[in-house]
Amino acid sequence: MSAYVIAHLQEAAPHPEIAEYIARITATFEPYGGRFLVHGARHEVVEGDWPGDVVMIGFPSLAEARAWWDSAEYQEIAPLRSRHIEGDIILVPGVADDYDARATAEAMREALGR
Repeated sequence: MSAYVIAHLQEAAPHPEIAEYIARITATFEPYGGRFLVHGARHEVVEGDWPGDVVMIGFPSLAEARAWWDSAEYQEIAPLRSRHIEGDIILVPGVADDYDARATAEAMREALGR
């Protein structure tokens, strides 16, 4: 089942270390089957408040996403970003190809006794 790394990053002033990070990051996740799904695009807020930027990287599995995050190659460049941009980053599993939200709703109704 696929997995995703989602980053909600606060806007930051351009810095040479950020440019270096961006130049090097792809080479760190490609060996784990990762690829950018969202990067450098402005998002449209349709509900609530979401300042900053969104980055999303897809992986074949949560194990590969975690292996990338923990890899020496990524950890070597991570400070280039974290010294200059604050944000929240999560690893999240995707749903199976046959996922049906109606089954989740039904299980919730049953748990509620309805």
